[in-house]
Amino acid sequence: MSNGTPGPTPGFLVWRLANKWRVAVDRAVAPLGLTHAQYALVASLHGMQRTGVRPSQRQLADHTGLEALYVSKLARALEAAGHIERTRDPRDPRAVQLTLTPQGQAVTRKAIEVVQELHQQLLEPLGGLEGERTHVLTQELRTLLDVRLDPAVSRDPSVRRDASDPHDESTQEGTP
Repeated sequence: MSNGTPGPTPGFLVWRLANKWRVAVDRAVAPLGLTHAQYALVASLHGMQRTGVRPSQRQLADHTGLEALYVSKLARALEAAGHIERTRDPRDPRAVQLTLTPQGQAVTRKAIEVVQELHQQLLEPLGGLEGERTHVLTQELRTLLDVRLDPAVSRDPSVRRDASDPHDESTQEGTP
């Protein structure tokens, strides 16, 4: 048994790294008129379009892990900036399809270059983008992303969570 305070939890470290990454990307893409969230949307849209997919807002939300309403808000801002076009899907009038404009493609390509440089800096201690440790980390992160999280379910029967308030942390231990 160790003396002193316990070390940071994996959740706390993931949270800290995610925040560090978000701030770095925000700063890096700001000169291009983008935020980190907007970058995530246009870079994902760019990748999907390169494979011939013209996604709906819902498909892009599922791909990025962002909430559909947030994707809609981001898409409207990106449309106002001239980076994307939003059109009704002819097969489903409820769905809105997204496409990068030529201006959006140019900005996205520049942003991807900037963020790739950040990736290299971040991953340098692990051997860079192509390092073996980076590949292992990537696989481990994919494994964790595949885990379905349900805060209403607890493996510990002594922990009761009030279903009326899923954000109540009074019964939860630890940090993010």
